Amino acid sequence: MKRKLVIAAVTASVVIGGGAAVAFADDDAQTGAPKVRVAEQVAADRAEGSTVSPSKATAAEAIAAALRHTPGTAVGADREDDGADAGTWHVDVVEADGVEQTVAVSPDTGKVVGVHRDTDTDGDDDGREDLAALKGADVDAREAALAVAAKGAVTDVDLDDDDRATVWSVDTAKAGEWQVDVRTGKVTQELDD
Repeated sequence: MKRKLVIAAVTASVVIGGGAAVAFADDDAQTGAPKVRVAEQVAADRAEGSTVSPSKATAAEAIAAALRHTPGTAVGADREDDGADAGTWHVDVVEADGVEQTVAVSPDTGKVVGVHRDTDTDGDDDGREDLAALKGADVDAREAALAVAAKGAVTDVDLDDDDRATVWSVDTAKAGEWQVDVRTGKVTQELDD
């Protein structure tokens, strides 16, 4: 009965408010009181990676899960195309000391399924270079993935600091490649030469 009242009240507020909010009711077995969560709260929870959609984990959710497991700075995330890891997100995280870890995140559950410490075989100090390139950045890899998600399903996010400006290079399944400025968050489509 209480659940019906909550749903009716929320429906009435949505109709009166012009459809500005959506809510979900869930009966709490312990107190009998319903929990109501507004759509913005659900979206914020998803952005933080606390819940994963019933379908597949997004790039932003995979990055959030990797950073909860391995604190640091995410400098890239991509989905494996083939093999035993097909669909698994691999998120590159640079720890404060410059050590880079690759965190594998399940596409189905959004949970970390493995971590691999990257060994520096070519003598480069890529982790420290990536941290230096991101110094003063206002947009992280997760935010870049979220910014481009409206264009299409994000399949890859990488830090690109080869040119004059440092940007996030973001690939989508069907909408092409995009660049997100690390300081301004401006999204532009990457055009072929």
